[in-house]
Amino acid sequence: MRYQQIPNTLFIENRNRFIAKMKPNTIAILTSNDIKHNNADDVMDFAQNNDLFYLSGINQEETILVLYPEAYKEENRAILFVKETNEHIKIWDGEKLTKEEAANISGIKRVEWVNDFETLLQYMAFEADGFYLGHNEHIKRVTKDQETRQDRMITWCKQKYPLHHYYRAAKITRELRPVKSQEEIDLIQKAAAISVESFYSILKAVKPNMKEYELEAELIYNLVKSGAKRHAFKPIVASGKNACALHYNTNDAICKDGDMILMDFGVCYANYNSDTTRCFPVNGTFSKRQKEVYSSVLHCLKEGSKLLKPGITHIDYEKNMATLVEAELIKLGVLHADEVANQDPERPLYKKYFMHGTAHYIGLDVHDVGLYRTIEPGMVFTCEPGIYIPEEGIGCRLENDYLITEKGHINLTEDMPIEIEAIEALMNNKKEQ
Repeated sequence: MRYQQIPNTLFIENRNRFIAKMKPNTIAILTSNDIKHNNADDVMDFAQNNDLFYLSGINQEETILVLYPEAYKEENRAILFVKETNEHIKIWDGEKLTKEEAANISGIKRVEWVNDFETLLQYMAFEADGFYLGHNEHIKRVTKDQETRQDRMITWCKQKYPLHHYYRAAKITRELRPVKSQEEIDLIQKAAAISVESFYSILKAVKPNMKEYELEAELIYNLVKSGAKRHAFKPIVASGKNACALHYNTNDAICKDGDMILMDFGVCYANYNSDTTRCFPVNGTFSKRQKEVYSSVLHCLKEGSKLLKPGITHIDYEKNMATLVEAELIKLGVLHADEVANQDPERPLYKKYFMHGTAHYIGLDVHDVGLYRTIEPGMVFTCEPGIYIPEEGIGCRLENDYLITEKGHINLTEDMPIEIEAIEALMNNKKEQ
């Protein structure tokens, strides 16, 4: 593996917390994701089902985890099924996990080959009253028109065991995953540190008339060199007016002298993610108007992030952030105070220039799972206010990652330059060298 092995005590504890929320005499079955194919015989990079990873630490395809805490035989209370290798697989794809390696990673004593899953499950199934099965319950899930391995497991179980009760594993993991353990926090911090290093490289590399994708290449180089698995998401490298499209990521335009670049990027390290955004001038010096817009967004970030602390509801946080941005839009002359005072509260004027939320969970998923309840210590949030003025060709968003603590929060991306003076100094020092 690219990353240092995670202590299996993390996954043991996660399983214990999951089991504590299961109904009596039930079996939980979680499966890995499919390998997705491109054209012909090519495949995409494998991405694990994060609920399975959360409970086992296994990052390999064709994996199944079975938990039956009340099984009559102790050996049946936790079983991990992994893909059995053979000489053909070794020659073409390389080594797969041995049973011993899978046991060491997961902390699960009993490991079997996945081909034996159906037979072994039947020995236990009729002892149990119900099953917990996994499914993608993310509000923005993108698998609605695609049958997944989880879908097939649901269909198979209900056909094989139609008289059992069925429950949602995701309901439990959605409750557990928002509050991070120290091991998880350390991994998110590592992803953030790689992001910080990458941003310094970007400031050294940027120059007028280069293509946006050349800066994307700097990100790729740094994350691979640092042992990261992949981008947390396809990075946004948006110069000039491109920054006004929130999810622009074609990254093929020319970075023109006088434009500002919005770069929204993240790193996936050991399956845990960072998510950061910075803006900087192509030529190393912000224009007067760019400084004004940037300063307004930075003010919203600094003041808005103060609201990320225990006891605050997510709804109240977002309302306060919207009020901050609205005030800055008036200050910038984009909105007029009298129009704002008489606006339809159901259709606020600020939404023309600020269209998105500003705080989401981050962890195993970039937009991590979990209901947006009252903020608690151990949660990790992004904070990302933005102002987008298409008529001026200026889009600005600034984003940090924050760990919620008992007394407030810690900025996990504190080392990434964000002040105007710091960014200009780093870029202009580059020119002098």
